[in-house]
Amino acid sequence: MGIPKTAVLLAAISIGRPAIAAARSDPPSSPAVVDAFVQKVEADSVPLTQAANQANWVSWTDITDDTAAIAARANATLTTAQVGWAEKAAGYAKIPGLSFNTRRKLDLLREDIALPAPSTPGAADTLGDLTAKLTAIYGRGQGTLGGRPISGTDIEAAMGTERDPAKLAEMWTSWHDQVGTPMKPDYGRIVEISNQGARELGYADTGAMWRASYDMPPAEFTALLDKVWNEVRPLYVQLHCYVGRRLSEKYGPEVQKPEGPIRADLLGDMWAQDWENIFDIVAPPAPGGATYDLTSLLDVHGYDPLKMVRTGEHFYRSLGFEPLPDSFWQRSQFTKPLDREVVCHASAWWIDNPDDIRMKTCLKVNAVDFATVHHELGHDFYYRSFDKQPFLYQAPANGGVDEAIGDFVSLSITPDYLTKIGLLRADQMPGADQDIALLLRSALEKVTLLPFSLVMDKWRWGVFDGSITPDRYESAWNDLRRTYQGVVPPSARSQDAFDPGAKYHVAEVTPYSAYFLARVLQFQFFQSACAMAGWKGPLHRCSFYGNRVVGDHLRRMLEMGRSRPWLEAVRAMTGKAEVSSDAMLDYYRPLMAWLQRQNAGEVCSW
Repeated sequence: MGIPKTAVLLAAISIGRPAIAAARSDPPSSPAVVDAFVQKVEADSVPLTQAANQANWVSWTDITDDTAAIAARANATLTTAQVGWAEKAAGYAKIPGLSFNTRRKLDLLREDIALPAPSTPGAADTLGDLTAKLTAIYGRGQGTLGGRPISGTDIEAAMGTERDPAKLAEMWTSWHDQVGTPMKPDYGRIVEISNQGARELGYADTGAMWRASYDMPPAEFTALLDKVWNEVRPLYVQLHCYVGRRLSEKYGPEVQKPEGPIRADLLGDMWAQDWENIFDIVAPPAPGGATYDLTSLLDVHGYDPLKMVRTGEHFYRSLGFEPLPDSFWQRSQFTKPLDREVVCHASAWWIDNPDDIRMKTCLKVNAVDFATVHHELGHDFYYRSFDKQPFLYQAPANGGVDEAIGDFVSLSITPDYLTKIGLLRADQMPGADQDIALLLRSALEKVTLLPFSLVMDKWRWGVFDGSITPDRYESAWNDLRRTYQGVVPPSARSQDAFDPGAKYHVAEVTPYSAYFLARVLQFQFFQSACAMAGWKGPLHRCSFYGNRVVGDHLRRMLEMGRSRPWLEAVRAMTGKAEVSSDAMLDYYRPLMAWLQRQNAGEVCSW
């Protein structure tokens, strides 16, 4: 996220499954009629999906008023159509005697809408215009560094390398002021309109509709996330305690106190969701011996963005997956164009069929983007795997499972893997005495995302259900950030600010709980894959690169699409239909013990 800092957009899913608007009428009394309805949806949706995805691809790879207008119209058409289908499906679902597949497809039709529009004439057009406007604001967004404008991609990179706290505060504040604040009035309108649409579909609000898409009641899903977070929180508290103290040593107590909340701009990331960029500040004392820097290795071996993507593709091919089609290499955007504005946020796209899958990103040759490539390709190989399913099942089991695929493959970017692909020499292989450093670097990226993910959706759930009113948008956001992440802005924020909008997924109105699930599921998948591969060493050293047994199990899970409840897909890979933090805690167990020793006698709270 960033990516893996990234947030990964599933274009074929997040913009919705298009459909032909259906007239509202009383539901039929025959299961056969419902079956015919579902079959027609699947047949008629294919060409409409292609047209909508193409419009969005163009608008995000060439940001202009015209392309934004085209995308807005396409999305409004989809939203109107989806609501019609969903309302029909809600009525049809009450008919007794429906088969499992028909009933499941009706549920999917009702739950697929990330942002529902009400039946009020013009509402879908308004919603499409508003969301397109927010996306354009974000895509064109700039901050300042030294008083000079700096683009979104460059400011994100600079937040990871700059070590002057005044400049970090400038970049953080300018980005949030210039990108987030202008969105506030329109965001309130989006909430109002989409809530009307959600209520027409039988949900309390849009947030409840998002949670209902996880094959369980909304309250049960909320409880699941809270349960997992409470299990992992002790590890995060120890990590936060150690990092805050090291930052205080670096910048002085006048900038960062040794205990209490951490200044969000000091953590190497615009959103404090990924702290890996400050590893140089918090790294444990080097024990000596072999070590490596992946970014330097990529440079030494002459890697460019295309070679990074080719290497990532080869990982999946080593598991037994087929090569990507020629169209992928011809139509993807791997680097930032010089002649137009684009949305650089990395995403994988499925335009129309298994042979038109793409990647959209602005790669730089570094360790983070090397992992991004492996992650994004996980989405693309997922798309190709479920192509034999009926249309409504041609999607990942859920967003969390989908994100976890690329993430658990990225966990396999270990010294063992880097040696096998020729990036690392055997004499450069770090010894066991380097393990704490490796685990700390990993935790700075993986563990830190969990509380941020909760903030992202708990804030929006509160906005949608009305417990967070527009006059409290900013204060509630900062309260949640302090409660869960233990971070604060570099300076006091005005209530007129809209800091949530400075994050892509808020501007795009994309749910974020999938990333929380992915952070946990990836370790479950990884632990199972390493067991299948017969790995005998520490879990964090495992790589299943080249193991066809793992590939066979993975393929069977991916081929299911969303034909079964998502926990059944989890069971296909792990043997258990559950979400558990056990694998994640096992992976970081050596680090937890080390952090507790480092923090002995310290006050670890905020």
